[in-house]
Amino acid sequence: MHDYRENRQKRFERFIRKVRAKGLRKENAERNKRSSIIFGLGMIGMVGWAVTIPTLAGIALGIWIDRTWPSTHSWTLILLFAGIILGCLNAWYWVQNSLGRTGDRRERR
Repeated sequence: MHDYRENRQKRFERFIRKVRAKGLRKENAERNKRSSIIFGLGMIGMVGWAVTIPTLAGIALGIWIDRTWPSTHSWTLILLFAGIILGCLNAWYWVQNSLGRTGDRRERR
C-alpha cells in the first residue's frame, strides 16, 4: 500500500512538472510571437495596403472628375494627396493599435 502511494505521488509530481513546462513554453511562444519576422512582414504589408488603397481610390476618383467636369484644377493631384494623407493616418492608426497592445504586454513583464 505504501509503494502505491509513493508511486502515485511520483506520477502526480511528474504530471505537475509537465504541465508547468508546457505552460512556460506557451508563455514564451506568446511573448515572442509579436517579435517574429512573420509579424514584421505582415505589419509592413498591412501598412503598405493601408496607404495604397486610399491613394489609388483618390487617383481613380480624380481621373473620373477631371474627365467628367474639366476645370483649371487637377482633381487627380488633389485627391492623390488626400488619399496619401488618409492612407498615412490609417496606417498610423493600425500601427499604434497593434504596437500599443504589444507594448503594454512588454511593459507589464
